[in-house]
Amino acid sequence: MTLTLITGANKSLGLETARRLVEAGHTVYAGMRDLANGDAARDLGAHPVQLDVTDQASVDALFASLPDLDVLVNNAGILGTSFGVDDLTTEKMADVFDTNVLGIVRVTQAALPALRRSAHPVIVNVASGVGWPRFLSTEGHDEFPVPAIPYAASKAAVIALTVQYAKNLPSFRINVSDPGYTATDFNNHGGHQTVTEGTDATVALALVSPSGPTGEFHNRAGRIDY
Repeated sequence: MTLTLITGANKSLGLETARRLVEAGHTVYAGMRDLANGDAARDLGAHPVQLDVTDQASVDALFASLPDLDVLVNNAGILGTSFGVDDLTTEKMADVFDTNVLGIVRVTQAALPALRRSAHPVIVNVASGVGWPRFLSTEGHDEFPVPAIPYAASKAAVIALTVQYAKNLPSFRINVSDPGYTATDFNNHGGHQTVTEGTDATVALALVSPSGPTGEFHNRAGRIDY
């Protein structure tokens, strides 16, 4: 039995990841801030659990009751409220980093004791091509027109921290996914991919074999070269 925790799993990409991993035979714990939003996950066969990645007490309480874990999918993230330079403040930057970057560190650090007991520990961090400088600076990429600074910077940090975690934990498989331009609440459902397409990379990396890649950045087409 493979035990999997997905953060931000009450809707959208997190919920679809839960659906697909339940279908793949995993026992899935669907982390969410408000358990009142857990019906959709429960209907898929996942187990809703209270988890606010910005609250250390919430994180600690979950892992006190979840001693075993094989796969961690750090999916929770926010877009933030700054979309250019004129509306940017350090407070708005900090809000995004608290969820998108520090949230991953809080959850991952708390999960390490349980993951270290697994025969095949796996971590997948969900980032974005918006955090990839080559995509941001190349006309024709979906990411090029995006002006927001906090979200892009936070996802760049997620890519870097994934590489560093992988170097520090060589017995783990730790990778980072780019969902691509997927129709979600983030873009008022204007993305050209379905949520199933948007979870292809995350699901593939969650199912990676013990001899599979680590420290890599993947989208649904495979590895994104540095």
